Parts: sequence; C-alpha cells; structure tokens
Amino acid sequence: MASSLKNLSDYVINAVPSGKGKNVGIVIAEWNQHITFELLNGCKDTLLQHGVGLDNIVISIVPGTFELPFAAKKIAKEHHLSGVICIGCVIKGETKHDEYINHSVAQALQNLNLHFDIPFIFGVLTPNTEQQALDRAGGKHGNKGVEAAVTLLKMMSI
Repeated sequence: MASSLKNLSDYVINAVPSGKGKNVGIVIAEWNQHITFELLNGCKDTLLQHGVGLDNIVISIVPGTFELPFAAKKIAKEHHLSGVICIGCVIKGETKHDEYINHSVAQALQNLNLHFDIPFIFGVLTPNTEQQALDRAGGKHGNKGVEAAVTLLKMMSI
C-alpha cells in the first residue's frame, strides 16, 4: 500500500512483539539529515516503547545511503546484534542516481538478510521530492522510522 494511503506511524501496539533483551543497530545516513534524523527519532522512540533498552541500541552514522549496507554488516558483527535498521533518504533529482543507489542498497540489504541470521530492515525513503520525504518523516504520512522499528521487532520474533 502506498504511504500516501496509510499513516506510517499507525500500527496495532498489541500486535508488536517486545524487544526486551534485544540488541539493535540503527545505521543512519547523514545526507538529508534534516529528514533522516527525524526518522531516527521515530525509530528509536518506538524501539524504546517496545522494551528495547537505550543501552541496547547501537547507532552508526554514515555519509550517505549507499554506505548503509557496509556499516550494517560491520556493526552486526562487532556488536552481536539481534537486528539492524538502515535509515536513509534518496530524493529523485535531475539524474538517475536515485535508481542506482536505491537498487544497490535494497539488493545489498536483501543479501545481508539471506547471509546473516538476523533481519536487516530497509528504512530508506525514496521520494520524488523533498516535500514527499518530509511528509514521511513525521509529516502528514507519519514517520517511516516508526514503521521500520515495528518491522524489525516483528522480524526479530521469527
């Protein structure tokens, strides 16, 4: 379902497993940080609300979305994590850079999911405009960071 038809922050709280005792990684891109750090806030607040301890959250900041998979793999290994959320925002511009970056990152995270025994969550916004990104970073369509955290909590319970 398109996020324009659903609020990314809406979910059934009782349907989300507890994250108590789980060690979670969040890798966040600095590029478009006025957007990505809002996603981080939504993500972190949701994890805390569902029992993940603040001391059990490892945050790694990378320059851009393309660098997310490398850092996700690295922190997963170094910190023995239960799962990793990757947060970025690639706004379509005048070139096709967004297609190359988004496809590469999605494929790399899929590969990490298949090769590790923990979930790696794609929390990357892929909007056409900055306004669409803002709408999904706590704006009128909710916060993709909340959705990514809920997805991780559900996937860690499998």
